[in-house]
Amino acid sequence: MNLQDTLELNVKAAVKSLFEADLQSVEFQATRKEFAGDITVVVFPMLRVVKGNPAIIGEQIGQYLVDNVSLVKAFNVVKGFLNIEIEDAYYLEFFNSIKHNGDYGISEVKDDKAVMVEYSSPNTNKPLHLGHVRNVLLGYSVAEILKASGKKVYKTQIINDRGIHICKSMLAWQRFGNNETPESTGLKGDKLVGNYYVKFDKAYKEDIKTLIASGQSEEDAKKNAPILLEAQEMLRKWEAGDEDVVALWKKMNGWVYEGFDATYKNIGVDFDKYYYESQTYLLGKEFIAEGLKSGVFEKDEDGSVWCDLTEDGLDRKIVLRADGTAVYMTQDIGTAIQRIKDYPDVGGMVYTVGNEQDYHFKVLFLILKKLGFDWAKNLFHLSYGMVDLPSGKMKSREGTVVDADDLIEEMANTAEEISKELGKLDDYSEDEKKSLYKTIGLGALKYYILKVDPKKRILFDPKESIDFQGNTGPFIQYTYARIQSILRKSSSEDFKISDISLHEKEKQLLKQLEQFPEVIQNAAAHHSPALIANYTYDLVKDFNSFYQNVSILGADSDNEKSFRVALSRKVGETIKSAFNVLGIEVPNRM
Repeated sequence: MNLQDTLELNVKAAVKSLFEADLQSVEFQATRKEFAGDITVVVFPMLRVVKGNPAIIGEQIGQYLVDNVSLVKAFNVVKGFLNIEIEDAYYLEFFNSIKHNGDYGISEVKDDKAVMVEYSSPNTNKPLHLGHVRNVLLGYSVAEILKASGKKVYKTQIINDRGIHICKSMLAWQRFGNNETPESTGLKGDKLVGNYYVKFDKAYKEDIKTLIASGQSEEDAKKNAPILLEAQEMLRKWEAGDEDVVALWKKMNGWVYEGFDATYKNIGVDFDKYYYESQTYLLGKEFIAEGLKSGVFEKDEDGSVWCDLTEDGLDRKIVLRADGTAVYMTQDIGTAIQRIKDYPDVGGMVYTVGNEQDYHFKVLFLILKKLGFDWAKNLFHLSYGMVDLPSGKMKSREGTVVDADDLIEEMANTAEEISKELGKLDDYSEDEKKSLYKTIGLGALKYYILKVDPKKRILFDPKESIDFQGNTGPFIQYTYARIQSILRKSSSEDFKISDISLHEKEKQLLKQLEQFPEVIQNAAAHHSPALIANYTYDLVKDFNSFYQNVSILGADSDNEKSFRVALSRKVGETIKSAFNVLGIEVPNRM
């Protein structure tokens, strides 16, 4: 039981004893820096069940706690706030209980129901770009946080490997490619295919210009451009199973998958299961038929099938076209159900998809509930804002997208420039430097994106993210490396608790460490890596304050030195655990 839980029980007991009243809950907050105390009880909410002056009520509860609870050392009351000081012994005993626990804060799997987390889900007509990077980092991190909180997790994606956009790249390669391949060009397959998506757009615009010059309106020219009509014909052939088109589709998608895999490895993320839209786009139709029987769906005169959600504050949503073909909603219904068939222990799913799809997921989740699936109440849309660059928006068809691989390389180069300016790596070999630059650059990118609440839009500035001061990945990595340096210079970490008198900076560090398990659980409950990122920054700030104010290796006694080294080690382990669930590496030297 942590400090807050222990105090809550005792405050309730105090109120029962002093005022013969029952409190449902106790409100706590951090004690303001200008007052003595480690934790503050807010008295005002108690006035619902205890009548009187909040300051006097606070005094009475405080005195009860000092008299009856061994861990409470002293108290003071400021208006309706009861500030409580905790005995050093409490924090020392807490530290003794965690100092050898390498998995402190990380829970074992304790739930028989698994969670499936979907992220990335790219189109196979272009490489992964900066927008995908935020998606991938968020999804992977949320999956790792859920694992750390005690959940069994499956990581998945659905690859959008069919549709007109794929045919555009295929047709452009046929027309302009001269049979070039990733091997013949030295390009990653996803980049090669992405180049042809851009070439299609250029040719399409030329066709439009020609048609407008011949007298067609712009609207008609856009519909009648020969290259677009040819791409639409290619899609029809693909859907009809034309051997040549399907063979080309398999070949070019194969190039893209190899490229994607290299990028995922480069970013440091993985998946347990892949789904492909080419295999899922026919799923869902059988459930539309069942939903028609049960009254969840209704058929219009033209034969199209709809779900009327107006009573739920939404609108009518089409789930099957008049010609019997599926829409995205049909496919998503079928895919969700298929995933439960594939993984019967899944009791909920997290979809990592940009906020432009907020409405789509409200509708999807509601339809699945209406179809009677119990797990549908445990579906979550991890909605996130777009990532902008100082230079403006990105458009893949125009070739102005920031490629994920290029971005990672740029981050490593920026880390190299800044590290050279600071002159920190003079004794490293070239290979060590190269590896470290990537660790710093990738850590900076991941931290900069993950420290922001997912719902907020991000303006990403690579230079600003690689700063060795402030709330950045490199600042935290540097502190971790500093701790490792201390550990390399020390020997014994055996100490006697009874002989330790805590410095206020040590106490503050212990208070931060105590919060770590709760932070993991909160981050899992809110699907928010930002909670862990910002907790880690606070922990690092407290460590640096401790480092500057308290001599570690030059302590007055061996006992104090051993305790401070052990405390430093635990802080380092906690930084590493926190960064691990964010998917960020920490270097031993910097």
